[in-house]
Amino acid sequence: MKDRVQAFFRVPPSERDHIPAFRIALGVAIPLLILLGVDRLDLAIYAVFGAFTGLYARFESPRSRLQRQSIAAVVLTSCVGIGATMSAAATPLWVLIVVTSLVSGAGAAIALRWALHPRGSIFFIFATAAVGSVPDGAAVPVAITVAAASAGVCVLLGAGAHLVGEHRPVPGASGVPSRPTRRDMTAHTLRFTIAPILAGVLGAWSTSTIPLLDYPYWAMVASVAPITPPHRTARIQRGLHRIIGTLGGVVVTAFLLSFPAEPWQLVVWVILLQFLAEVYVGRNYSMALLFITPLALLMTQISSPHPVPELLTSRAVETVIGALVGLGVVLVGFPEERGVHK
Repeated sequence: MKDRVQAFFRVPPSERDHIPAFRIALGVAIPLLILLGVDRLDLAIYAVFGAFTGLYARFESPRSRLQRQSIAAVVLTSCVGIGATMSAAATPLWVLIVVTSLVSGAGAAIALRWALHPRGSIFFIFATAAVGSVPDGAAVPVAITVAAASAGVCVLLGAGAHLVGEHRPVPGASGVPSRPTRRDMTAHTLRFTIAPILAGVLGAWSTSTIPLLDYPYWAMVASVAPITPPHRTARIQRGLHRIIGTLGGVVVTAFLLSFPAEPWQLVVWVILLQFLAEVYVGRNYSMALLFITPLALLMTQISSPHPVPELLTSRAVETVIGALVGLGVVLVGFPEERGVHK
């Protein structure tokens, strides 16, 4: 038991994680600092989601990174466009849940087909639902342009990353990915569609019955975290990490937001938190969430400030709901692995 607990919280040594972490943080910093300079931080949410392009293809060959980041850039920009369209149309919550879940399934299928890393659809859900939930958001062409420009910056940074040492190929990451079978693709797509739908429905129910809750899409984001890793044990651990790390991250966020802060200070925090998140995300997911959680919440505050108690309570409760849904899908949605611990 003690060994399992130690393994759960173990943080392996760094394998030059600071190199891609710096590139990714720079990809976030450039568009945010430009928006800060022109006094348009209301567009920050679109820029940051475009900058999530930089999260993909760490430590891959230049050709592989260019290919996969280009695919991620197109998908993320499309997600921002879909979200901005829903925001402009003021679509009902149930429409946002259904559309985002369909985007999740399609995005997960693309990620599987092209072996995108990070796996799954967590960032595609986040981009679509968060942008779709923005009240009085930017015009759709503006949102798409900002996201695409930000994604383009990240692709350019990735193209030169091998010059600063980010060139060690990950086994199986370079070259043409093997094509998954039709059965595997269908099952994969269904899991990544059903989990966010269930979590979104429960999240919507919670926001209608519990005071201070107003972000059901965070349940949708959390629901796909447990089903993303490749093996059953890792999936269960990922779900537990998501809960524990997020609760710890809420505490960190409460501390950061307890001080009055100017917009430029929030931008600095976002850049620093992005760097720290990428240093730890491949080593211990719960540790990384201590930085990912305040990163996501401060990003929300920059573009559209909300009352802090509502923000923190929603993040904690909705994440627990979504992670439990994801763990349920892990337990019943992988019949070929039932009774097999691997």
